Amino acid sequence: MEILFTFIPKEDQQQRLEAEFPQVDFHFLYKDKTRLASADIIVTYGEDLTAEDIAAAEKVQWIMVASAGIEKLPHQAIAEREITVSNVKGIHKIPMAESVLAHLLSLKRSLPAIYENQRSRDWNRKIRSSELHGSTAIILGPGAIGSEIGRLLQAFGVRTIGCNRSGKQALHMDEMVSFEHILEKLPQADYVLSILPSTHETKQLLTSTHFKAMKNTAIFMNFGRGDLVSDAVLLEALQSEEIAYAVLDVFELEPLPTEHPYWTMDNVVVSPHVSSHSGKYVERALDIFIPNLKKWLADQTIPANLVNMEKGY
Repeated sequence: MEILFTFIPKEDQQQRLEAEFPQVDFHFLYKDKTRLASADIIVTYGEDLTAEDIAAAEKVQWIMVASAGIEKLPHQAIAEREITVSNVKGIHKIPMAESVLAHLLSLKRSLPAIYENQRSRDWNRKIRSSELHGSTAIILGPGAIGSEIGRLLQAFGVRTIGCNRSGKQALHMDEMVSFEHILEKLPQADYVLSILPSTHETKQLLTSTHFKAMKNTAIFMNFGRGDLVSDAVLLEALQSEEIAYAVLDVFELEPLPTEHPYWTMDNVVVSPHVSSHSGKYVERALDIFIPNLKKWLADQTIPANLVNMEKGY
């Protein structure tokens, strides 16, 4: 049994795997695909495999994606081979929820202005701060991450409205609505946060009509995928002051081009797709992978966090 990691975990994490599974040959190779042909299992971040790689990986039966998103995988090539695909859904919830809350508190408590005044040595007490308490947030995608964000926001006295495809109840949401009825709720929202993956249903889900329905004081936050809304629509909403602010961790084109207007706009925060970063990221991914691998080696039990390649999540 050979397992190929297309990224290199820390030395102690490699040792953990080798100690748990002495019968397995692990190969930790970054940008080196020489072991593809002999790999039975591939562990990847999901951005470095092509259709040609899948063709070369003649023995592979399971691809474990150490990420939640799978949109960059070669879906057709994998589906044709009926390769099992799983991800690490859920491990991002703590760092991403903390990132969302950090950005939101920063804006509400005027931290950018306070930091700027410090750099200018300006003792300026005319700071316009406001509270989270008593406000309302719409959370697009109240899954593992969105529900954790909802839990933290509720602790600050924020009313949470979850929005998903079905409108079925989700954890830590005071109310739920389906995608088709979101327009009815947008005028109530002080914050509109998206944690949605990239699927056929979510691409360009938000249009100019949605932004026109928002409060002109609303903060829009996208921590899911950049194709939720086109740059043209979001730029127009910001420049026309249909919304007050955008906090963006994901973009339609990444890396964000240096000439893009977002870089210099006062009402935009550019976060370079780092909201899930944490020193515990790979450790948590292995906490999911190792139990799955034990069951797979025993009787090829289908792993937890199975991905539906047709649905895209």
